[in-house]
Amino acid sequence: MKALNEEIRTYGRGIGQDIVKVDMFLNHRIDTGLLFQMGEELAEHFRRQRPTMILTVESSGIALAIAAARALDDIPVVFAKKAAASNQASDQMATALVHSFTHNNDNLIRVDKRYIPIGSRVLIIDDFLANGNAVRGMTQIVEELGAKVVGVGIGVEKGFQSGGQELRESGIDLMSLAVVKEIRDGSIILEDD
Repeated sequence: MKALNEEIRTYGRGIGQDIVKVDMFLNHRIDTGLLFQMGEELAEHFRRQRPTMILTVESSGIALAIAAARALDDIPVVFAKKAAASNQASDQMATALVHSFTHNNDNLIRVDKRYIPIGSRVLIIDDFLANGNAVRGMTQIVEELGAKVVGVGIGVEKGFQSGGQELRESGIDLMSLAVVKEIRDGSIILEDD
């Protein structure tokens, strides 16, 4: 996506060999105009799959999920929580253990079973894709609840990590709006470069 690639080139920074920092416009400070363009682009790609809801994981995936849901005629958004809450009964939650590349820790993500009805057509949306752990965890939850993943939409994919390739090889319809090929001397090199 041209506008996203331009923002990455202008404001993105590479840290080390594997950290893509785009929090200036995507997930800490959000460029809302760009965000809604991204949502439209994802909606255009996945509309033919007829999703009935979107699933993401808290917290930085929520904004992009809402933008895509709005563009898909206001379908609901469910987000997997990373922490248990006193108002959630553990036997009413579908869970999956997910390793976070960004935070280098494991999270037990959870979704109330009532929020994804059997037969739902679920579009998974997230801001980043590295090794694919979050997507695999959300897919596990969707399947456990008798629903179907109809696609995965990603803001920024780290093409130099295995997640995107593995998901595509598994037959998932994956659309990444920007793909980072490598980080070189603090600069982010995109596949379009």
